[in-house]
Amino acid sequence: MAHPFHIHPGTKHFKWSRDLPPVLTVLSGAEISFDLHDGGNNQIRLDNAETALSSFDFTQADPGHGTVFIEGADPGDVPRVKFLELETADYGWTAIFPGFGILADEFADQLPALRMWDLRGAAGRGYLESASPSPPFLGTIGIAPAEGGDHPMVPPMLLTGGNLDTRHITRGSALYLPVQVAGALLSVGDGHAAQGDGEVCGTAVETPMRCRLRVTVEKGGGAGAKKSWCTHGPAIVMAPRETLGAVGGDGREFMAVGVDADLHEATRKAVRGVLAWLGAEKGMERAEAYMLASMAGSLKLTEVVDMPNYVVGFGIPLGIFVDQGDHSVRV
Repeated sequence: MAHPFHIHPGTKHFKWSRDLPPVLTVLSGAEISFDLHDGGNNQIRLDNAETALSSFDFTQADPGHGTVFIEGADPGDVPRVKFLELETADYGWTAIFPGFGILADEFADQLPALRMWDLRGAAGRGYLESASPSPPFLGTIGIAPAEGGDHPMVPPMLLTGGNLDTRHITRGSALYLPVQVAGALLSVGDGHAAQGDGEVCGTAVETPMRCRLRVTVEKGGGAGAKKSWCTHGPAIVMAPRETLGAVGGDGREFMAVGVDADLHEATRKAVRGVLAWLGAEKGMERAEAYMLASMAGSLKLTEVVDMPNYVVGFGIPLGIFVDQGDHSVRV
């Protein structure tokens, strides 16, 4: 991924701020490559997997890499960030940390938990047909906020993005962000080899990543302009499915349904249903199932208008299982 515009891991920062100095200035239309530390700032690796969680420093988590000043990007404009290449390292990890995840209170006596993933493409190890059941993507893509002062990397922000953790922002897709300060001051990070919608245990398959993207300024995103639909927050144009290389068999899923007057509790019920199915049908321990659900499952708000109850579905694609066949799932 050699490219004239390159950003190396030493450009990390742990805050969003309009006062961060840019490490690179580019014109609209430029392509930029990045070497990125993972969302844990490379604190968890193959060589220290047995001890990494005991010394994990959360102040070093979720680094952004940048910032990039885009010439001609002014408030009211919209940069289009097109993702051209995303290359994972040969390993990744999924962890359950105290206080994180939709079932955090139910896993307090099983923490911390860590799963290392072999991303070299070897199939047949574990319960995955492929090392990547969904395409790689960047969990963090954001620009500087208009408000002064320092802002945390997490949670994401409405107008400027950040730690969006949206798996559809992958190769071939484009993200639009409304500029808040001159130059936009773009930063990226938090590479994921795979993740399901929801990231239910709090992490996905976290991995260092190399990426290449193109930034193009679309002028005048105000009311009535071409991109007025994204001036109030991030927007995504997803890649055609045939370019993604995701697995999933014939598209069938196992989906548990949670129903409750509280959306949070409905979601918890749906996740518990999938964990129970993975234990009963796939023989998986609960923590292992929880991590698989985090990186391969998909939350769906299937019904949110017939008050007082919400209906939430949580699905696992059947095509990710090595032993998948007509005999293994009753339909």
